[in-house]
Amino acid sequence: MVRTETGGEGSDRDHVQSLERGLALLLAFDAEHPDPTLAELAQLTGYSRPAVRRFLITLERLGYVTAHGGRWSLTPRVLLIGQHYTESHALIAVAQPHLLAIAEQTGESSSLAVLDGGEVAYVARVPVRRIMSINVQVGTRVPAHATSMGRVLLAWAPADVVDDVLTRYPPRALTSQTTTDPVALRDALHEVRAQGYAVVSGELEPGLLSGAVPVRDRSGTVVAALASSTSSGRASEQVMRLETVPLLLRAADRISTELGFRSPVRRSTAYEGFY
Repeated sequence: MVRTETGGEGSDRDHVQSLERGLALLLAFDAEHPDPTLAELAQLTGYSRPAVRRFLITLERLGYVTAHGGRWSLTPRVLLIGQHYTESHALIAVAQPHLLAIAEQTGESSSLAVLDGGEVAYVARVPVRRIMSINVQVGTRVPAHATSMGRVLLAWAPADVVDDVLTRYPPRALTSQTTTDPVALRDALHEVRAQGYAVVSGELEPGLLSGAVPVRDRSGTVVAALASSTSSGRASEQVMRLETVPLLLRAADRISTELGFRSPVRRSTAYEGFY
């Protein structure tokens, strides 16, 4: 359901189909189709060629796409959309120095992600080593069910959100270790919420080990997951739980505090020396 200007849920008549199609056209450009032809875009989106042509001309006049030899490509102007997101979310600015500190102290990559449908989207990241076969950067999306960040975000999400995600995006096997049974996944989410963090090994891709903790806003709502990732060849799950997770918890507390959250119960100081 779309939102109206007042923030309420709108009816079907409030839905602007041409805007939806224009955005879908922009999203059709990706690593596999960096400079598609009009015909290819029509096939990718399912829209008619005349409609695609009109959208492309409009987007070209606005400066978001450019034509060259019968092919189309995005222009740097599209980066402004992501820039506006970054600049309008205090969370990212607040988290950045903490991500850097985590990366410096662990020697591993640190990330901040939010839930978007059945995926987690990276909104901030400090890379150290390339430990994943996919190219992880800000904007990268990965399945929520197979990641520590996704487990954290789902663990504190409302029940209806979890139900919707598991229904619309059934867990699929990405490796031989991926949890795909919905009941087992729900049990894992309960465990994450009970212990306050998630550690996932080898479920997104073989050898990838990651830990994540929740970040809260002023109201106490979990708005992001803070994570550190490494290779199972460089660290064990025990090391992740005993050393890295306490560091993440401390950093998440600081980020949440800077966002205005005041915890009624202070965490144990057992891990304060890590950060």
